[in-house]
Formats: sequence, structure tokens, C-alpha cells
Amino acid sequence: MEQNKELHLKFMQEALKEAAKAKERGEIPVGAVVVIDGKIVARAHNLTETLNDPTAHAEMQAITSATNAFGGKYLTDATVYVTLEPCAMCAAALAWSQVKTLVYGASDNKRGFTRFSPSLLHPKTEVTSGVMEEEAALIVKEFFKNIRER
Repeated sequence: MEQNKELHLKFMQEALKEAAKAKERGEIPVGAVVVIDGKIVARAHNLTETLNDPTAHAEMQAITSATNAFGGKYLTDATVYVTLEPCAMCAAALAWSQVKTLVYGASDNKRGFTRFSPSLLHPKTEVTSGVMEEEAALIVKEFFKNIRER
């Protein structure tokens, strides 16, 4: 259990680095990493503004990158770390890719999948929430505060 906690912290820090990249680009600061066998196989952050694509969320980008790397559509051995609770679209994509584990930082009380349908994920997907929750929430709160102050 303690080993899992350390790994979760390590990889959530990497997801937070991706969120910072999104923030630098003027994107909503959400980052994701996909981990298999203790190694990061994909990194991504929100690109909705950059790509002018409402589906270019961090999780969607990470899933695409990881499945392209392996040449298959399933990520049954993968853990996806994301800084913010996935929306319904991303949760459904995670279900279709059959990820083993989802670990997220901050909850999203407005658009998070648990608000709409906690059963969107694949039935075998394990979920851990609240990893580095304060840090993950702060980067999003600061981003929107700065937008409101403009």
C-alpha cells in the first residue's frame, strides 16, 4: 500500500508537469500520464485551444498516444494519472480503452464523471482519487482566477 502511495505521488507529479505545460499555452491546466510496468508510455495535456478541438482533453491525447505506441486499442495493463477528475467523455474513452487503473487528483464538481455517472468507467477499472488533490486543484483555480481578473 505504501509503495502504491509513493508511485501515485511520483506519477501525479509528472501529470502536474503536463498541466503546467497546458497553462503555459493558455490551455485549461490539466495533465495526464499513462504508466505501464512502472514506466511512462505517454504524456499529454489539454490542447483544446491549440487544436481548436473540444475533444482534445489531456486524457484523450494520452490514450491516443499510448495506444499508438502499442498498436492496439486496449490499455488493460495501464494506469492513467490525471490531475483533474475526467469528464464524462474522457471517462467513457477510458472505459473503451479498458484501463486497469485511474488515479486522479482534484475532483471536478461541475463536469466530473462521478457527478453524472460513476459507472461510466470499465467495470474492472480501479479508481483512486485525491492524489495531490490540493496541488491539482490550485493550478486550475489560479488559471480561472487569472482569466476573471483580465
